Amino acid sequence: MKIVKVKDYEEMSDKVCELFIDRLTALKNPVFGLATGSTPKGLYKRLVQRYNKGKISFDHATFFNLDEYIGLDQNHPSSYAYYMKNKLYNHINVSSEQIHIPNGKAKDLKKECDRYEQLIRDANYIDLQILGIGINGHIGFNEPGTPFDSRTDVVQLTNSTIKVNSRFFNSIEEVPNEAITMGIGTIMDSKEIVMLISGEHKSKALQQTIYGEVTENFPASILQTHENVTIIADAAAFGE
Repeated sequence: MKIVKVKDYEEMSDKVCELFIDRLTALKNPVFGLATGSTPKGLYKRLVQRYNKGKISFDHATFFNLDEYIGLDQNHPSSYAYYMKNKLYNHINVSSEQIHIPNGKAKDLKKECDRYEQLIRDANYIDLQILGIGINGHIGFNEPGTPFDSRTDVVQLTNSTIKVNSRFFNSIEEVPNEAITMGIGTIMDSKEIVMLISGEHKSKALQQTIYGEVTENFPASILQTHENVTIIADAAAFGE
């Protein structure tokens, strides 16, 4: 692992933006895996700003989202499809053919998971995967106990994840308890992974990711075995 310590959230966002743009410009047809939530917002904001200044183009890139809630339409304001369109896709030069997000409203969810997994294979896997981390070590929606060789699948969300994510809904009762997520094995197939960690509340997760036992009880620990991982974390996350 390459560990990059930065001053604060803004510097973390600057660092990952530079790395992202480097891969965007260096690779002929880059394939990116993207995360949602609070942590990558700064990255997407900076990418839109660079695009608006004419500095970069996304016309040769392909995007795969990590996950999506089951039961939410893509136009639902709390869906991850809506998040990605609002934060990034609607503001850059990408077509719908370049964007892949699991369909949480699919009639046959198993078939949808298999379809998504095959799309990633057909793209020759992900060149750069952006990850956040849950306080329980989940990556994507792969909660503790998920097998390391798991592929894209329907998963149950833990009570702690539902509680944390309730801030994006009107009430905790509105938070879906299931999601489609790339599996841990799918994520580990990525050629390069960058994990972003910000805030004092993530300090124990950071410590366990880097130094803890590699165990399915803490999914992010598997990153210790990947050949090309960078963790960018701010000073608050390094609190312990």
